[in-house]
Amino acid sequence: MPEWPWKKKATELPSDGGADHLSLARESLRDLIQDSRLPEGVRDSLARDYDAVQAMLDKLEHGHLHLSAFGRVSTGKSSLLNALIGEDRFSVSPVHGETRHSSMQAWNEVESGGVFLIDTPGLDEAGGEDREALAREVAGRSDLVMFVLDGDITDSELDALKAVIAQGRPVLGVLNKSDLYTRDERVALLRSIRSRTEGILNPKHVIAAAAHPRQQTVVAVDASGSESTSTREREPDVSDLRLRLWEILEAEGKTLAALNASLFASDLSDQVGRRILAARRELGDKLVRTYCVGKGIAVAFNPVPVADLFAAAFIDVGMVVHLSRVYDLPLSQKEAGSIVKVIVAESAALMGTVWALHFVSSALKVGTLGLSTILTAGAQGAIAYYSTYLVGRAAGEYLAKGKSWGDGGPKTVVKQILESLDRDTVLRDAKREIQARLGLG
Repeated sequence: MPEWPWKKKATELPSDGGADHLSLARESLRDLIQDSRLPEGVRDSLARDYDAVQAMLDKLEHGHLHLSAFGRVSTGKSSLLNALIGEDRFSVSPVHGETRHSSMQAWNEVESGGVFLIDTPGLDEAGGEDREALAREVAGRSDLVMFVLDGDITDSELDALKAVIAQGRPVLGVLNKSDLYTRDERVALLRSIRSRTEGILNPKHVIAAAAHPRQQTVVAVDASGSESTSTREREPDVSDLRLRLWEILEAEGKTLAALNASLFASDLSDQVGRRILAARRELGDKLVRTYCVGKGIAVAFNPVPVADLFAAAFIDVGMVVHLSRVYDLPLSQKEAGSIVKVIVAESAALMGTVWALHFVSSALKVGTLGLSTILTAGAQGAIAYYSTYLVGRAAGEYLAKGKSWGDGGPKTVVKQILESLDRDTVLRDAKREIQARLGLG
């Protein structure tokens, strides 16, 4: 039988009632908020997420737990939460998909302390893509999710359930409106739901409830035998659900809160890492293109082939050293030189014709005693531009992977970059840019 998806992670942490779990989670969140290494603009782009981190930290500091109701529209999520609280706190409407924004209320029981219930918009609201995203976001930041059904689970509900569980949050399946079915029908429905969620939900975590039972018809017969009918409200039937929730909260409440916060911090940390890498790639690409133009012009103006090669190597090494600082992985001149040699060697093996063209162009410049320099400068410089662009791209991949070529080694990296480039287009654009810089365009 499947257990909670976070059980394995929980066993890796100290077992002390959750206190150390909370301490570790607070530390992770504070590290995220106080990280001073973020490039300019990255923190601004994640401002909303950092606000959520601060809210999550406040939640931990106050010992709050969040339980959310999640599911299709009109399954009775709001009514279920009201029944648990014992008061009509959440808006209930016969209008399809009336809950348009998430809302939260404290669970007003003496034992509940800092437990809050969260209502979410329905998953299948027509035109409600934003509401669905909001519902998933709220569920993702909840400590426990009640996935509410009003019948047998559909394929789309099953997909949504898997998506919630994939976020690492514990889930209870709740068959609401169970009063609409006979006892035999209810038993059959629960059996079917448990069968369809086998391997996803533990059968004991699928519970029947009736948040707002239908009115009961009462037939009264007076002394003369006349009958009269009336209706009366029935009490909600959420006792099994309430009991299961409190069992979970009492046994694992602190761990739930801590692991949820840690998962959230981990997700945001991954986002931050991707944004930082993207910012560094963008800055690195600008740097590489600057060196490409500089090298192209230097080579175009230098009529001596051997000096071309020395200048090219010097410029490429300087570029790699500069790139390493952009990626916050500084390299020495010697280390950068070794990387350039590896890239050039792999490139030469894969694109010998380009290097041959370089030597032909150099030979033309010497053979005409420099008279054809203006005519060949664009082509010669474009080759230099292209080679430096290739070195820059390959070095950038090496640095982006933490000074590693990956499983395939440098040959695979260089090959992938070569295959992604349109050589003729790059050479044409490089020639045009260099000639423009030389005033030849």
